[in-house]
Amino acid sequence: MTTTPDAARPARRGRGRRPAGEVRHDILSAAGTLLLAEGMATFTIERVAATAGVSKMTIYKWWPSKGALALDGYFAAVEQTLAFPDTGDIEADLLTQLRAFVHLIVDSRAGRVIAELIGESQTDPDLAAAYREHYSAPRRRLAVEVIERAQRRGQLRADVDPRILVDQLWGACYHRLLIPDEPITEEFVTGLVTNLMRGLRP
Repeated sequence: MTTTPDAARPARRGRGRRPAGEVRHDILSAAGTLLLAEGMATFTIERVAATAGVSKMTIYKWWPSKGALALDGYFAAVEQTLAFPDTGDIEADLLTQLRAFVHLIVDSRAGRVIAELIGESQTDPDLAAAYREHYSAPRRRLAVEVIERAQRRGQLRADVDPRILVDQLWGACYHRLLIPDEPITEEFVTGLVTNLMRGLRP
């Protein structure tokens, strides 16, 4: 998740029309690199266009606003890190995913970036819509599917609502990210999973 000054420099392009998929990949790569290197403060459509070697008009064909592009660039940069394992052991899988999330937002600029994006989404309707459609809803759906498979294996009670479980686990992490009264640590997420899996009654 680290970048170098050279990573944000415009790449030289050969002549000829490039495939749309390649162009889109280059734009998302440039957006993710700039975001994780510098955050939202200096993030602009112009800088992404220059870094990716495309025109601003090309970017606006796919993204209606700076915020929407930033969100897609962020997700492209972190998607592999946040992959959700499904080994057949739901407790271990929850711990693995939550620990990966903790290290991402604590050990890189990703935590600050996603906090900035959530903040900007409160006044940017395009970003708010993109956040729900391309980030929060797919992430929630992926976690719910893993939890439902664990229910079918008999590892979780059948009457547990997977959506509420997702809110209890990841919602607690986002609460500490956005209201940093307490740190986000591995011990914190271990406690979250332990409390949920073993219950609170003596």
